[in-house]
Amino acid sequence: MGMALASTIAPDKSFATIELKINFFHRVCEVRLRAEGRLVQRGHTIGYVECEIMDEDGRVIAKASSTCMALRGERARGR
Repeated sequence: MGMALASTIAPDKSFATIELKINFFHRVCEVRLRAEGRLVQRGHTIGYVECEIMDEDGRVIAKASSTCMALRGERARGR
């Protein structure tokens, strides 16, 4: 999810997660997982992203969502 949002902001800016939610639907052990994140909404200050985590058969294992806040200037430095 972070990469989906990070790909839309300038290199001198950053962001911080202000809310994160994950729903787990299935237990997995020793299986390769694939995550697909997407930017749902991005404003000047707040962004919302979602992600689906799937197993090798395409079964949805978990879903996540996050609200992030853009950081600029001194707040973004070093992040």
